[in-house]
Amino acid sequence: MRKIISLICLLMPLTAFADELQLQENAPERYVVVKGDTLWDISAKFFKDPWKWPQIWGYNKDTIKDPHWIYPGDVVYLDPNTKTLKVGQPPVAASSTDDSTVLIPPVEEVGSASDVVKLSPQARVVAGSSEAIPMISLKVVGPFLRRPLVVEDAELEGAPKLVGTYEQRQLLGTNDIAYAKSMPADKGERWQVYRPSVTFVDPDTDEVLGHEVTYLGDAAVEKFGDITSLRISRAILEIQKGDYFAQYGTGYSSNYQPRAPSTNITAKVISVYGGVQQAGQNAVVTLNKGKRDGLENGHVLALYQKGEVIKNSGWFTPDTVLPDMRYGLLFVFRVFDKVSYALVMETKLPVQLLDRASTPE
Repeated sequence: MRKIISLICLLMPLTAFADELQLQENAPERYVVVKGDTLWDISAKFFKDPWKWPQIWGYNKDTIKDPHWIYPGDVVYLDPNTKTLKVGQPPVAASSTDDSTVLIPPVEEVGSASDVVKLSPQARVVAGSSEAIPMISLKVVGPFLRRPLVVEDAELEGAPKLVGTYEQRQLLGTNDIAYAKSMPADKGERWQVYRPSVTFVDPDTDEVLGHEVTYLGDAAVEKFGDITSLRISRAILEIQKGDYFAQYGTGYSSNYQPRAPSTNITAKVISVYGGVQQAGQNAVVTLNKGKRDGLENGHVLALYQKGEVIKNSGWFTPDTVLPDMRYGLLFVFRVFDKVSYALVMETKLPVQLLDRASTPE
């Protein structure tokens, strides 16, 4: 009896852990990383919840906020003992005398004493950081990390503004001269040009959450003054009088620790980037919650479709409201005070405006 109780106590933590981390039915024993992979994709090959990072990756937890430590050519394998992912060559299986399988680490053959070579620790030489495997696809979110996206009314009122053009041209392109007012001389010479396009309004409170802006190009200051002269160094759209300038963005952190919010957050999809009404996988959506509501970069939210209402025929019988259906996951990658941008990582249905995004249940 004592042995049975001990066995139950030993298995209880493993059972709870197994319930929390579910393996894919076709999970491979190992996977060789190739260029273009993401840590999310690799995790999803093995586990049904790839965003549960601290449990899935069983090593280097001290550097978990900087996940750039996996490179093309590395071998990722599932540790059968801890049910976590590790990088390197998996242990070699060997048969014991009682026909059970034992895992032993790989060993190197050693010859005679004269053949022994003394080894010393060496730094691992890897490719540049650009070759490291990112958490999510930077090809998709990269432009959203380097450019202005949302400005509030107060910020818009104080932003440098394009007030005139050389030779009174109506539209400006690359190498044209622009004149700006309220351009600070202590914030550098490189600026980005933008134009407010969409005003975000909270669907629940009617509060103005901010203005989404369209990136137009880059400009460099040629001479500061009450009226500052700038040269358009890059124009992807036509620039005109009335457009605004923002400090040139050198980029934002692309290292994320995927995790569920520590509190119960409920948001709504208020926009799909590009002005369309529906979104699919790898699309970018805007949520009506931001820093003030507790959202952070790296938060993972579940997508829910509102449950249908079944009309009942009886006069005194209330209608039946079906539960909301979970159908996908969002990855929050850039947060402003009142709104956030998220990448659709998984979806079984088209993402619709006003769909609910909440802390995963």
